[in-house]
Amino acid sequence: MKKIALTSLLAVVATGAAHASVHVMDGNPLYMPRAGHFYSETSLASSTDNAENWKLGESFGVGIIDRLAINMRTSLAEEGSFDVFGFQDFSLGTTFRIIGRGNWRLDVLGSYNVDGWLYAYDEATDDTAFMDKDMLNYTWRAGVRGGYTNARFTVAGHLMLDYENKESFNWGEDGFHRVALGVDGQLLITRDWNFVGGLEYSGLVDEGAKNTGELKGYFGANYNITPSSYVGAYVAGEMSHESGAWKWQNGMGFGVKFGVDF
Repeated sequence: MKKIALTSLLAVVATGAAHASVHVMDGNPLYMPRAGHFYSETSLASSTDNAENWKLGESFGVGIIDRLAINMRTSLAEEGSFDVFGFQDFSLGTTFRIIGRGNWRLDVLGSYNVDGWLYAYDEATDDTAFMDKDMLNYTWRAGVRGGYTNARFTVAGHLMLDYENKESFNWGEDGFHRVALGVDGQLLITRDWNFVGGLEYSGLVDEGAKNTGELKGYFGANYNITPSSYVGAYVAGEMSHESGAWKWQNGMGFGVKFGVDF
């Protein structure tokens, strides 16, 4: 079962001073819900290389206090025009804002992630799989993100450290360690329109795997439906390298997003 090769890189903006706030749900990469506010970001994604495969993702979160939020993410996926379908991926995470005054922001982030098919139904074999260990990986993630935002643009960077394993709580030598470094930007065009884009490099840092990595990029446009909701569309691409030889991955990712704060 092939996995859709598309990463939005945004779990992460409206234009004009009226929407120039990281507490406004509009696609800002530094978005943070206020205390007592819930948010939802729904995405539908595919790839030109596997246009029969789609993934419907949902990210949901709540602000505990203005500086602390928790979030959850999962997705419903299908492959081969519903030859295989089911639930993919689960993430439970938290974000704490260390700096939130003026134009500067700095957050610490952490999450527990289950990657792969949580539940899958294969029409060809009329068989189902639930939490099959051969179809899952587990990742513990921690890092920081920060940046500068004003009434016209936002620039944000992040550094993430991952520990990946086939078992959830195995801290032995069987796992893999990954580092991801990226930058995201937002440009406000009009009161209702903005552009977003970003790049991220990630690679394994274990012995014998230091020459492998991935470079992912995306570009999108968002439209503010209301001051607390938006819809957007984006495209994404990916390069990978082994032993220093870079190669473009087949196809381009594409998708749409809808976000709302309430």
